Amino acid sequence: MSTIQTQTFSDKLLGFTLPERDCRGRVVRLGPVLEEILGAHDYPPALTHCLAEALVLTALMGGLLKDHGDQLTLQAQSKGGVANLLVCDYRAGQLRGYIQHDPLMTADVGTSASLQTLFGEGHLAITFEIARNGKRYQGIVPLEGDSLAGAVENYFAKSEQVPTRIRTAISSGPDGCMAAGLLVQHLPDGEEGRERLHVRHDLPEWEHVSVMAESLRHEELADTLLSLEELVWRLYHEEREVRILPGDNLTKGCRCTAAYYESVLSRFPKEERRDMANEDGLILVDCAFCSKQFAIQD
Repeated sequence: MSTIQTQTFSDKLLGFTLPERDCRGRVVRLGPVLEEILGAHDYPPALTHCLAEALVLTALMGGLLKDHGDQLTLQAQSKGGVANLLVCDYRAGQLRGYIQHDPLMTADVGTSASLQTLFGEGHLAITFEIARNGKRYQGIVPLEGDSLAGAVENYFAKSEQVPTRIRTAISSGPDGCMAAGLLVQHLPDGEEGRERLHVRHDLPEWEHVSVMAESLRHEELADTLLSLEELVWRLYHEEREVRILPGDNLTKGCRCTAAYYESVLSRFPKEERRDMANEDGLILVDCAFCSKQFAIQD
Protein backbone atom coordinates (compact mmCIF):
# COMPACT_ATOMS: atom_id res chain seq x y z
CA MET A 1 0.00 0.00 0.00
CA SER A 2 1.85 3.07 -1.21
CA THR A 3 -0.94 5.67 -1.21
CA ILE A 4 -4.04 6.34 0.87
CA GLN A 5 -6.99 6.63 -1.50
CA THR A 6 -9.85 6.61 1.00
CA GLN A 7 -10.39 8.22 4.38
CA THR A 8 -12.35 6.50 7.16
CA PHE A 9 -12.56 8.23 10.53
CA SER A 10 -15.43 6.90 12.65
CA ASP A 11 -18.55 4.72 12.75
CA LYS A 12 -17.31 2.48 9.95
CA LEU A 13 -15.32 -0.75 10.08
CA LEU A 14 -12.10 -1.09 8.16
CA GLY A 15 -10.59 -4.47 7.37
CA PHE A 16 -7.12 -5.26 6.07
CA THR A 17 -4.94 -8.25 5.29
CA LEU A 18 -1.17 -8.78 5.17
CA PRO A 19 -0.99 -11.60 2.59
CA GLU A 20 2.70 -12.40 2.91
CA ARG A 21 2.36 -12.85 6.68
CA ASP A 22 -0.99 -14.69 6.57
CA CYS A 23 -2.54 -12.09 8.86
CA ARG A 24 -5.78 -10.18 8.87
CA GLY A 25 -6.97 -7.21 10.89
CA ARG A 26 -9.90 -5.00 11.72
CA VAL A 27 -9.84 -1.43 13.01
CA VAL A 28 -12.71 0.78 14.15
CA ARG A 29 -13.40 4.09 15.86
CA LEU A 30 -16.83 4.72 17.40
CA GLY A 31 -18.12 8.27 17.71
CA PRO A 32 -21.77 9.39 17.35
CA VAL A 33 -23.04 5.80 17.28
CA LEU A 34 -21.35 5.18 20.63
CA GLU A 35 -22.91 8.29 22.12
CA GLU A 36 -26.33 7.17 20.90
CA ILE A 37 -25.99 3.73 22.49
CA LEU A 38 -24.58 5.03 25.78
CA GLY A 39 -27.24 7.73 25.93
CA ALA A 40 -30.01 5.19 26.49
CA HIS A 41 -28.93 4.83 30.15
CA ASP A 42 -27.32 7.08 32.75
CA TYR A 43 -24.27 4.95 33.44
CA PRO A 44 -21.59 5.96 35.97
CA PRO A 45 -18.14 6.64 34.41
CA ALA A 46 -16.64 3.21 35.14
CA LEU A 47 -19.53 1.40 33.46
CA THR A 48 -19.52 3.85 30.55
CA HIS A 49 -15.86 3.01 29.97
CA CYS A 50 -16.52 -0.73 30.26
CA LEU A 51 -19.48 -0.70 27.85
CA ALA A 52 -17.57 1.47 25.37
CA GLU A 53 -14.74 -1.08 25.32
CA ALA A 54 -17.23 -3.95 24.97
CA LEU A 55 -18.90 -2.25 21.99
CA VAL A 56 -15.53 -1.74 20.27
CA LEU A 57 -14.66 -5.40 20.78
CA THR A 58 -18.08 -6.47 19.49
CA ALA A 59 -17.63 -4.35 16.35
CA LEU A 60 -14.12 -5.72 15.74
CA MET A 61 -15.26 -9.34 16.08
CA GLY A 62 -18.45 -8.65 14.15
CA GLY A 63 -16.28 -7.41 11.32
CA LEU A 64 -14.89 -10.96 11.00
CA LEU A 65 -18.32 -12.30 10.01
CA LYS A 66 -18.69 -13.17 6.35
CA ASP A 67 -22.42 -12.97 5.54
CA HIS A 68 -25.05 -10.28 6.02
CA GLY A 69 -27.26 -12.34 8.33
CA ASP A 70 -24.50 -13.58 10.65
CA GLN A 71 -24.48 -12.34 14.24
CA LEU A 72 -21.84 -11.95 16.95
CA THR A 73 -22.87 -11.71 20.61
CA LEU A 74 -20.60 -10.84 23.52
CA GLN A 75 -22.03 -11.55 26.97
CA ALA A 76 -20.45 -11.21 30.40
CA GLN A 77 -22.19 -12.68 33.45
CA SER A 78 -20.93 -12.29 36.98
CA LYS A 79 -21.50 -12.71 40.68
CA GLY A 80 -20.28 -10.41 43.41
CA GLY A 81 -19.45 -7.41 41.23
CA VAL A 82 -20.99 -4.04 40.47
CA ALA A 83 -22.32 -5.35 37.13
CA ASN A 84 -24.11 -8.67 36.86
CA LEU A 85 -24.77 -8.74 33.12
CA LEU A 86 -23.24 -7.15 30.02
CA VAL A 87 -24.63 -7.89 26.56
CA CYS A 88 -23.53 -6.53 23.17
CA ASP A 89 -24.25 -7.81 19.69
CA TYR A 90 -23.46 -7.04 16.08
CA ARG A 91 -25.29 -7.89 12.87
CA ALA A 92 -24.75 -6.33 9.44
CA GLY A 93 -23.33 -3.13 10.89
CA GLN A 94 -25.98 -2.81 13.58
CA LEU A 95 -24.48 -2.51 17.04
CA ARG A 96 -26.17 -2.49 20.44
CA GLY A 97 -25.31 -3.11 24.09
CA TYR A 98 -26.14 -2.47 27.72
CA ILE A 99 -24.96 -3.25 31.26
CA GLN A 100 -27.25 -4.39 34.04
CA HIS A 101 -25.85 -3.22 37.37
CA ASP A 102 -26.57 -2.45 41.02
CA PRO A 103 -26.91 1.37 41.37
CA LEU A 104 -26.13 1.23 45.08
CA MET A 105 -22.80 -0.51 44.50
CA THR A 106 -21.69 1.96 41.83
CA ALA A 107 -21.56 4.77 44.40
CA ASP A 108 -18.22 3.45 45.65
CA VAL A 109 -16.69 2.90 42.20
CA GLY A 110 -14.44 5.60 40.76
CA THR A 111 -13.94 6.64 37.16
CA SER A 112 -11.99 3.46 36.43
CA ALA A 113 -12.30 0.02 37.95
CA SER A 114 -10.75 -3.40 37.52
CA LEU A 115 -12.57 -6.35 35.98
CA GLN A 116 -12.60 -7.90 39.44
CA THR A 117 -14.42 -4.89 40.87
CA LEU A 118 -16.88 -4.66 38.01
CA PHE A 119 -17.69 -8.34 37.59
CA GLY A 120 -16.41 -10.21 40.65
CA GLU A 121 -16.41 -13.88 39.70
CA GLY A 122 -17.53 -13.84 36.10
CA HIS A 123 -17.14 -15.34 32.67
CA LEU A 124 -17.24 -14.06 29.12
CA ALA A 125 -19.25 -15.88 26.44
CA ILE A 126 -18.69 -15.12 22.75
CA THR A 127 -21.17 -16.55 20.26
CA PHE A 128 -20.98 -16.64 16.46
CA GLU A 129 -24.29 -17.42 14.69
CA ILE A 130 -23.92 -18.38 11.02
CA ALA A 131 -27.04 -17.58 8.99
CA ARG A 132 -26.49 -19.79 5.94
CA ASN A 133 -26.35 -23.06 7.88
CA GLY A 134 -27.99 -22.13 11.18
CA LYS A 135 -24.93 -23.20 13.17
CA ARG A 136 -23.98 -21.55 16.44
CA TYR A 137 -20.48 -21.54 17.90
CA GLN A 138 -19.81 -20.41 21.45
CA GLY A 139 -16.70 -20.14 23.59
CA ILE A 140 -16.56 -19.26 27.29
CA VAL A 141 -13.55 -17.91 29.19
CA PRO A 142 -13.06 -16.47 32.69
CA LEU A 143 -13.23 -12.71 33.17
CA GLU A 144 -9.65 -12.37 34.28
CA GLY A 145 -6.88 -9.87 33.67
CA ASP A 146 -6.80 -6.13 33.27
CA SER A 147 -9.38 -5.58 30.54
CA LEU A 148 -12.15 -7.05 28.42
CA ALA A 149 -9.74 -6.94 25.48
CA GLY A 150 -7.43 -9.32 27.35
CA ALA A 151 -10.33 -11.69 27.99
CA VAL A 152 -11.21 -11.68 24.27
CA GLU A 153 -7.59 -12.43 23.33
CA ASN A 154 -7.78 -15.35 25.77
CA TYR A 155 -10.98 -16.55 24.06
CA PHE A 156 -9.34 -16.65 20.62
CA ALA A 157 -6.26 -18.39 22.00
CA LYS A 158 -8.21 -21.11 23.84
CA SER A 159 -11.47 -21.55 21.92
CA GLU A 160 -10.39 -20.72 18.34
CA GLN A 161 -6.65 -21.43 18.60
CA VAL A 162 -6.05 -18.22 16.62
CA PRO A 163 -3.23 -15.95 17.86
CA THR A 164 -4.84 -12.53 18.32
CA ARG A 165 -3.65 -9.12 19.46
CA ILE A 166 -6.12 -6.37 20.43
CA ARG A 167 -5.55 -2.73 21.31
CA THR A 168 -8.31 -0.41 22.54
CA ALA A 169 -8.60 3.26 23.48
CA ILE A 170 -11.47 5.05 25.22
CA SER A 171 -11.61 8.78 25.87
CA SER A 172 -14.20 11.23 27.18
CA GLY A 173 -14.28 14.98 26.70
CA PRO A 174 -16.49 17.99 25.99
CA ASP A 175 -17.55 16.45 22.68
CA GLY A 176 -18.61 13.17 24.29
CA CYS A 177 -17.22 9.66 24.47
CA MET A 178 -15.08 8.03 21.78
CA ALA A 179 -13.79 4.47 21.62
CA ALA A 180 -11.48 2.76 19.13
CA GLY A 181 -9.79 -0.57 18.64
CA LEU A 182 -7.45 -2.65 16.51
CA LEU A 183 -7.55 -6.43 16.12
CA VAL A 184 -4.97 -8.49 14.23
CA GLN A 185 -4.87 -12.27 13.81
CA HIS A 186 -2.55 -14.89 12.35
CA LEU A 187 -4.17 -17.43 10.02
CA PRO A 188 -1.46 -19.52 8.36
CA ASP A 189 -3.99 -21.76 6.66
CA GLY A 190 -5.64 -18.78 5.00
CA GLU A 191 -8.85 -16.90 5.56
CA GLU A 192 -11.09 -18.60 2.99
CA GLY A 193 -12.81 -21.94 2.87
CA ARG A 194 -12.96 -22.85 6.56
CA GLU A 195 -15.27 -21.62 9.33
CA ARG A 196 -13.16 -22.96 12.18
CA LEU A 197 -9.52 -21.96 11.76
CA HIS A 198 -6.65 -23.73 13.50
CA VAL A 199 -3.02 -22.76 13.39
CA ARG A 200 0.45 -24.18 13.64
CA HIS A 201 2.56 -23.75 16.75
CA ASP A 202 5.50 -22.15 14.95
CA LEU A 203 4.53 -18.55 14.17
CA PRO A 204 7.54 -16.67 12.77
CA GLU A 205 5.40 -14.41 10.57
CA TRP A 206 3.12 -13.52 13.46
CA GLU A 207 5.75 -12.10 15.79
CA HIS A 208 6.43 -9.00 13.71
CA VAL A 209 2.73 -8.26 13.16
CA SER A 210 2.00 -8.67 16.86
CA VAL A 211 4.89 -6.46 17.98
CA MET A 212 3.84 -3.68 15.62
CA ALA A 213 0.24 -3.88 16.90
CA GLU A 214 1.51 -3.57 20.47
CA SER A 215 3.43 -0.43 19.49
CA LEU A 216 0.19 1.37 18.65
CA ARG A 217 -0.28 4.21 21.13
CA HIS A 218 -3.54 5.18 22.82
CA GLU A 219 -3.22 8.69 21.37
CA GLU A 220 -3.06 7.35 17.80
CA LEU A 221 -6.15 5.19 18.17
CA ALA A 222 -8.05 8.03 19.84
CA ASP A 223 -6.96 10.69 17.32
CA THR A 224 -10.18 11.54 15.45
CA LEU A 225 -8.16 13.49 12.85
CA LEU A 226 -6.15 10.38 11.92
CA SER A 227 -7.92 8.20 9.37
CA LEU A 228 -8.05 4.47 9.95
CA GLU A 229 -6.28 3.90 6.62
CA GLU A 230 -3.41 6.13 7.74
CA LEU A 231 -3.25 4.32 11.07
CA VAL A 232 -2.84 0.95 9.32
CA TRP A 233 -0.25 2.45 6.99
CA ARG A 234 1.80 3.76 9.93
CA LEU A 235 1.89 0.31 11.49
CA TYR A 236 2.56 -1.82 8.41
CA HIS A 237 4.05 0.46 5.75
CA GLU A 238 7.12 -1.80 5.45
CA GLU A 239 4.99 -4.68 4.17
CA ARG A 240 5.13 -5.42 0.47
CA GLU A 241 1.33 -5.53 0.29
CA VAL A 242 -1.47 -4.37 2.57
CA ARG A 243 -4.96 -4.98 1.26
CA ILE A 244 -7.62 -2.59 2.55
CA LEU A 245 -11.15 -3.99 2.90
CA PRO A 246 -13.85 -1.36 3.55
CA GLY A 247 -16.38 -2.71 6.04
CA ASP A 248 -19.87 -1.95 7.27
CA ASN A 249 -21.16 1.45 8.24
CA LEU A 250 -22.09 1.22 11.92
CA THR A 251 -25.45 2.22 13.37
CA LYS A 252 -27.31 1.73 16.62
CA GLY A 253 -29.09 -1.54 16.00
CA CYS A 254 -31.78 -2.07 18.63
CA ARG A 255 -34.37 -4.26 16.96
CA CYS A 256 -37.22 -3.76 19.42
CA THR A 257 -40.69 -3.12 17.96
CA ALA A 258 -44.23 -3.53 19.22
CA ALA A 259 -44.80 -6.22 16.58
CA TYR A 260 -41.79 -8.19 17.84
CA TYR A 261 -42.99 -8.15 21.45
CA GLU A 262 -46.52 -9.04 20.37
CA SER A 263 -45.15 -12.12 18.61
CA VAL A 264 -43.17 -13.11 21.73
CA LEU A 265 -46.12 -12.65 24.08
CA SER A 266 -48.41 -14.59 21.76
CA ARG A 267 -46.48 -17.73 22.68
CA PHE A 268 -47.60 -17.49 26.31
CA PRO A 269 -50.93 -19.04 27.45
CA LYS A 270 -53.81 -16.60 27.88
CA GLU A 271 -53.81 -17.06 31.65
CA GLU A 272 -50.16 -16.03 31.91
CA ARG A 273 -50.68 -13.00 29.66
CA ARG A 274 -53.61 -11.97 31.84
CA ASP A 275 -51.38 -12.07 34.91
CA MET A 276 -48.80 -9.89 33.14
CA ALA A 277 -51.34 -7.20 32.19
CA ASN A 278 -52.09 -4.11 34.26
CA GLU A 279 -55.55 -2.84 35.20
CA ASP A 280 -55.95 -1.32 31.73
CA GLY A 281 -55.30 -4.66 30.08
CA LEU A 282 -51.85 -3.62 28.85
CA ILE A 283 -48.62 -5.58 29.18
CA LEU A 284 -45.74 -3.14 29.64
CA VAL A 285 -42.47 -4.35 28.12
CA ASP A 286 -39.15 -2.55 28.63
CA CYS A 287 -36.28 -2.82 26.16
CA ALA A 288 -33.04 -3.04 28.12
CA PHE A 289 -30.98 -1.90 25.13
CA CYS A 290 -32.72 1.39 24.33
CA SER A 291 -34.87 2.08 27.45
CA LYS A 292 -38.08 2.27 25.43
CA GLN A 293 -41.30 0.95 26.91
CA PHE A 294 -43.96 -0.78 24.81
CA ALA A 295 -47.60 -1.12 25.87
CA ILE A 296 -48.94 -4.35 24.36
CA GLN A 297 -52.69 -5.00 24.41
CA ASP A 298 -53.46 -8.38 25.99
